[in-house]
Amino acid sequence: MADQIISPLPGTFYRRPAPDQPPYKEVGDSVAKGDVVGLVEVMKSFHEVKSTVEGRIAEFLVENEGPVQAGQRLATLEG
Repeated sequence: MADQIISPLPGTFYRRPAPDQPPYKEVGDSVAKGDVVGLVEVMKSFHEVKSTVEGRIAEFLVENEGPVQAGQRLATLEG
């Protein structure tokens, strides 16, 4: 089974630090433990989502600005 990045909180998932900025990570990018891959916004407070695993992003399972639940898979990693 592939490694996954999980949402730590319920809220809205953002792949970019700001609307005019590029995404933290794209499909195919390498990810190290501790790398920020997105933000979850809860009641106007933004929380970094950091990877707890290493690998390469195979796919994002949630669209930018999509709603997420705590424990929901955000992305799958390979290798």
